[in-house]
Amino acid sequence: MKNILITGGAGFIGSHVVRLFVNKYPNYNIINLDALTYAGNLENLKDVDQSSNYKFEKVNILDADHLKTVFQEHQITDVIHLAAESHVDRSILSPLDFVYTNVIGTVNLLNTAKEFWKDDLSKHLFYHVSTDEVYGALGETGFFTETTAYSPNSPYSASKASSDHFVRAYAETYHLQTVISNCSNNYGPFHFPEKLIPLFINNIINKKPLPVYGDGLYTRDWLYVKDHAIAIDLVFHQGKVNDTYNIGGFNEWKNIDLVKLLCKLMDEKLGRNVGESEQLITYIKDRPGHDRRYAIDATKINTELGWKPSVTFEQGLEETIIWYLENKDWLEHVTSGAYKGYYDNMYSNR
Repeated sequence: MKNILITGGAGFIGSHVVRLFVNKYPNYNIINLDALTYAGNLENLKDVDQSSNYKFEKVNILDADHLKTVFQEHQITDVIHLAAESHVDRSILSPLDFVYTNVIGTVNLLNTAKEFWKDDLSKHLFYHVSTDEVYGALGETGFFTETTAYSPNSPYSASKASSDHFVRAYAETYHLQTVISNCSNNYGPFHFPEKLIPLFINNIINKKPLPVYGDGLYTRDWLYVKDHAIAIDLVFHQGKVNDTYNIGGFNEWKNIDLVKLLCKLMDEKLGRNVGESEQLITYIKDRPGHDRRYAIDATKINTELGWKPSVTFEQGLEETIIWYLENKDWLEHVTSGAYKGYYDNMYSNR
């Protein structure tokens, strides 16, 4: 019997991981721990929240005492740690929020796990989910591998790099069994509309400007979130202890090309004239520390664990668009209140 604590399980990637584990492993108890900040939404898990092997705990990972209580009450055997502040723009506005959650919060979890599992560390796993942004920026060629040196360029990526280092340090110093995965940009259903794809889908629906940073030629590798969840499942069950796996979509797109494809698909779905949504593209002042290109080499996870993306980008993007169009109530709900004020602050007068 495993009692798996999944942190950040009400967020975008976390909710897909929770859903997969709850449905696939009925003999596991899945404990979803989330502080329910602006991007955490229990509506993301309505389809599994009544499952007998699912429990929710509203806890901030900065609350070390509350973490100890959760470990004790649920007899936690393993951790999949996804809880994090994750938006680069927000990290530029408020770096300390990212230090607290991503660094101190991770260390709180590590300390709690180390203490609770101290009688036999070999029976437990601490899985830390990270990002490709810790590696910094690439030139026009080359890929990030598991041995690429860390070179973070934003407060967000610096905080995630720090948390990665602490996980490795706890493995080396305290013999905690750990694994880390670093993933490229995710997209798909339930993505909070501050990131590029859901933000632009929402703006196209409402005929609002599409704010493109700089010259729009920044390049990212994109991965469908459901494929990421499958990869996490494989790494958790079959990955080498105290190792690292890069997870990527083998799918590079320049931002402006992605936006134009999104506009084309949205015009088709909404019955608009071809090119109508593309007229909403608005170039805005570039953000500080903007990495030019990310690209993941996912050969290792493919070779060792047999993982590869299951859908093309075009297929995944179309599924994502259909989901948002069929779930406008969800979209309207999450874009109300505090988020609206943030959006106006970030993207107006640029």
